[in-house]
Amino acid sequence: MITHIQGKLVEKNPTDVVIDCNGVGYLLNISLHTYSKILNQEHLKLFTHLQVKEDAHTLYGFSSLAEREIFRLLISVSGIGASIARTMLSSLTPKQVREGIATGDVALIQSIKGIGAKTAQRVIIDLKDKILKIYDIDEVSVSKGNMNKNEALSALEVLGFVKKQAERVVDKIVAAQPDANVETIIKLALKNL
Repeated sequence: MITHIQGKLVEKNPTDVVIDCNGVGYLLNISLHTYSKILNQEHLKLFTHLQVKEDAHTLYGFSSLAEREIFRLLISVSGIGASIARTMLSSLTPKQVREGIATGDVALIQSIKGIGAKTAQRVIIDLKDKILKIYDIDEVSVSKGNMNKNEALSALEVLGFVKKQAERVVDKIVAAQPDANVETIIKLALKNL
């Protein structure tokens, strides 16, 4: 199995790249997350996942091992194929996907195009224990931070802010200060909205 490909970046698109490795051009399907990490590098190393089907051998490229691991976990769920997993990693960062599953955030998973309520629940049910175990996440600390975030978002919505815009600002605050209480999150958010 091919675990990574390193070579000269020949072609770059939001959905795929071509890497020339000793005269052979490899087409790798990528997520928007990986696309944003590539920038304008001349030489590139991507971690890969090779999907073999009856009618095709498809390579998927990832900027980090963590992204590839999340991708592999996602495609292990019944009803989630490689294209939906790639869409998930294009809509959210690997960390957001991981935390959404760990906290049981059905709304976050369901917000991804092509995923309904039942599929989002199945992803969480199938992967929550694996995510908590693999990443050694303490479920209590994750849910506590998420509760503060949710309370702050609710308060900002009541104040009349647009949910999506408020969510982006609050996510940045929580990422920078994971232990911030609700008041701190709201105060910082009000300065940035």
